Amino acid sequence: MGTAELDTNTGHLAKNIIIFVHALRRAGVRVGSSQIHSAVEAVDLAGFTDRGDFYWTLRSTLITRPEHFETFHQVFSLFWRAPDYIEKMMEIMLPVLQTMTSDRGAPKPAQRRALEALAAPEEGASSARKERQALELDASLSWSSVEVFRKKDFEQMSAAELLAASTAIQQLVLPAQPLRSRRLVPSARGSSPDLRAMLRRSMRRGGEVDRLITRSQGERAPSLVVLCDVSGSMSVYSRMMMHFAHALTWVPNAGWSRVHAFTFGTHLTNITRDLSKKDVDQAMSAVGDEVTDWEGGTRIGAALRAFNLDWSRRVLGQGAVVLLITDGLERGALDELATEAERLALSCRKLIWLNPLLRFDGFEPKAGGIRVLLRHVDSFHACHSLDSLSDLVSALTRSVRA
Repeated sequence: MGTAELDTNTGHLAKNIIIFVHALRRAGVRVGSSQIHSAVEAVDLAGFTDRGDFYWTLRSTLITRPEHFETFHQVFSLFWRAPDYIEKMMEIMLPVLQTMTSDRGAPKPAQRRALEALAAPEEGASSARKERQALELDASLSWSSVEVFRKKDFEQMSAAELLAASTAIQQLVLPAQPLRSRRLVPSARGSSPDLRAMLRRSMRRGGEVDRLITRSQGERAPSLVVLCDVSGSMSVYSRMMMHFAHALTWVPNAGWSRVHAFTFGTHLTNITRDLSKKDVDQAMSAVGDEVTDWEGGTRIGAALRAFNLDWSRRVLGQGAVVLLITDGLERGALDELATEAERLALSCRKLIWLNPLLRFDGFEPKAGGIRVLLRHVDSFHACHSLDSLSDLVSALTRSVRA
């Protein structure tokens, strides 16, 4: 791209960079306002006489994760193809799509995200709900494509596939195992006689005891606590797990007395009230506004310490189950992580760890944080695809029935 291919007007260039960032966001790449400001300043200082310099200037200021490099490359290649691309976007997209599908076969996930981001306008919550309804009614996929879709990693899904996956997650039911209560309730097969009930019955019969009334231990519903890592390495997975937590909050007949949800990256955030909104779009918007450390660093030990100190006594009483959703890549002190993980495990009835790194066939617990957490969890499951979440539900269902 030479100088003639770019608008040298600073105002127009800044405007085009902002529109380019909007396309990146629709393709699944999170870019903050401070990064946009840095990109405009960097381009102003470095100039734009060479396509390669302009490419690397934008990539170094807008992209923070290696897995987004390919998506950035595809969006950049399509967006800056011509100086009047914005006006002729819809005219250009058709031949581009035809060329990519006919010459090189099916586009890669990053290419699909780039094409969808540039072709589709911004949509609000109402349009998102309409698209979700349309996906629910679409039965054109073959059985083989559905099977591939359910096995696909969330990180490799296009924007439309992520929307369909979030809709499918809303249908999952994570069963709760009832807990034995110390309170006795009437039971025909109980082992403990209910003397008070027998006396009341005999008073109505002139003091005659005509039958043995027994009691047994009752059952009560446990609560569920979700602790979800929202650091940079968990970006896509944590967003899908927010849909999973919302489904657990509102699904009927699951058996949970209460669902508490927290996120952590650099600090702990309680999002229980945000997920209490029944409309999933409103709930996700509230969570996005509440959580301020999306795609930040990872301080698992410090977050667990904050939870143990401030929330453990409030939400872990009476045999609560904890879902810990993280990849275990701790950047803090491992001694603190070990202490707080042990305390968390002792405070709850069951600690279940969901880790997207289990998607790798050759996964080994080499990282220090993973080795520490493995010593304290009751079970270890993957959470990188629809099939992995279905397997989690099936495994917990079998444990409940057992």
